[in-house]
Order: sequence, then structure tokens, then C-alpha cells
Amino acid sequence: MFKTPLPEQISPTWKMMLLSDGSVTRHLQLLTGQHIEVDCLEMRDIGKDLAGLPEGADQILGPRVQRQGCGASKKGRALVYAASWWSADQVNEYLRDKQLPIWASLSVARTELYRDVQAVYYGSSPFLEREFGEPGPFWGRQYFFWHNGKPLTVIYEVFSGSLQRLLGPSLRL
Repeated sequence: MFKTPLPEQISPTWKMMLLSDGSVTRHLQLLTGQHIEVDCLEMRDIGKDLAGLPEGADQILGPRVQRQGCGASKKGRALVYAASWWSADQVNEYLRDKQLPIWASLSVARTELYRDVQAVYYGSSPFLEREFGEPGPFWGRQYFFWHNGKPLTVIYEVFSGSLQRLLGPSLRL
């Protein structure tokens, strides 16, 4: 795990993707020129248990709901994997259509947000290698959405290595 600032060898385009406070799904639409669809793999109640949750998830009031999904263009494989944790009491208010990207759901309601990137990761995962259809390692990040001064959700995103075709190599050698 890297805490910002990132190592100097990371390319500027990847730094922008990893540290941006904009919507990744929106960025991917702009990069590909295609609509990005979210495949909601799972949305389940996880109660108040914090085992296996990312650091800071305890700031989201329990009981909690975990949402997992992948975003892809209609022409290709998954470009990003995301998991998010929400208060079970609030999730339906903010994510009315579970198949929409989070940013789209929040934009429809004109929800004002502050995104706070907490950490950047670089690593491998057999699950993500299957989802992305390619070997790791992969870049990822974790951040909070804050709304009205309170944490709304914590989000963990991992980017497919195939994005290097659009963003260039992630590392400068």
C-alpha cells in the first residue's frame, strides 16, 4: 500500500486516474468513447461485522451493505472492479437503480459529495485476474464519499491492466 504522494515512477496519466476526485466510470466513458455498464455482481447485507472490511469502514454506520461490481464497455472486458460499503439504512436512498454506476445514481439526485482518497494499492488477485481476463498486478485505490459532513460510503476500486492501452504504461522505467 502506498500513501500519497505516489512513487515518482508512476506515469502522470495513471496518477490522475488514481488520485482524481472525479468519477472513474465517467473517466472511462470519456477515454473509450463508449457507454460503461456496471455489472452488479453482488449486493448483500453484512450486518455490523467489520471482519475483512477496509480500514475506516467502521465510520459507516452499521448494519452495512456491501456492493460489488465491474464496469465495462459493451465491446470489452471489465475495466474496473469496485466494492463499496454503505449503511443499510441509507443505501436505497442513494442507489435506487443498482445497475447504474454509483456516480450516475448520485448525479440523478444531485447529491453533493467530497471524495477523500485514503490509499493506493498495487498487487495481484486470482479473483481479479479472472474478472479482468489478464494477469496482475493491478493498481487500486480506496476512498470515502462524504456528504453533509458525514461519511456516506467507503469505496475500493481496482483498475484493469488493459487500461494501459488508453493511459499508457503505468510505470516509467
